[in-house]
Amino acid sequence: MKLLTKMITAILLICVSIFVFLKFQKKSNKLKIGIIQIIEHQALDKARNGFIDEMKTLGYDADFDIQIAGGDISNLNSISQKFVNDKKNLILAISTPAAQAIANATKDIPILGTAITDFKVSGLIDSNESPGRNVSGTSDLVPVEKQISLLKSLVPECKNVGILYSSGEANSKFQAEMASKECKKLGIKTKDITVSNSSEIQSVVECNTDVDAIFLPTDNLVASCIPTVSRIAIDHKIPIICNDADIVAKGALASYAMSYYDLGKKTAHQADRILKKEIEIQNMPIEFPTDINLIKNEETAKKLGISIPENLE
Repeated sequence: MKLLTKMITAILLICVSIFVFLKFQKKSNKLKIGIIQIIEHQALDKARNGFIDEMKTLGYDADFDIQIAGGDISNLNSISQKFVNDKKNLILAISTPAAQAIANATKDIPILGTAITDFKVSGLIDSNESPGRNVSGTSDLVPVEKQISLLKSLVPECKNVGILYSSGEANSKFQAEMASKECKKLGIKTKDITVSNSSEIQSVVECNTDVDAIFLPTDNLVASCIPTVSRIAIDHKIPIICNDADIVAKGALASYAMSYYDLGKKTAHQADRILKKEIEIQNMPIEFPTDINLIKNEETAKKLGISIPENLE
């Protein structure tokens, strides 16, 4: 009887050991996805949430390690090194600086960028069609010519446009140059209004209220300070045209905008293909927004004394 009891106890201990081992093995094999983000604001947060939600919809039970740098480049570098040391299976980089930091840290782990205007201009890839590196993703570039055409439609007497952006963002400068070319085609003069940090925003905008309108490229720094920018602009009867629906909601006049949440979902489908080894990341083309809609702020229009045509699309 004692021998039987000992045998049963031994069997139970073996079963418990096997269960604990399998549970640990399952946990250790869980997919590890790092998410690196330059700063928190609505557009970038929506892209992140869209990615995570869609990955779960696609059936992935992953550990999502979300790290936000608070706008600090040195933090981006530290986070990048941590992700490399943790041997992540895949990394989502939200914004250009985030993608640049992690791309400098690893040439092996697949990196998908999102909320990035131009991957090639940022030095992340060889070409949009064939990245040639361990980086691909989704661009948030909305055709600038549509935005400038919208500006001209809403402010037909416009002669001078201020283009407000961060001097430290290569993609913002790229869009500013595109906007300047489009304005020139319409006989509109442009003026670059640049800032290097958030503390400059108020004084810089207040010193440049001699323009007829302001165009905002996609820019993380300016987007984080948009309540200040829109308040000053409205006080001086200056309409703002931008690339972001959330900025319109916070006081800009109008935009042809895409959904950052949907952009994140699109990036999740890219991740799905990479993780299933359907395509090598160096061969995965950059994807662009396909669903672009007119977004307008009627309250801002009223304050500015601007009538937005009902048939404008």
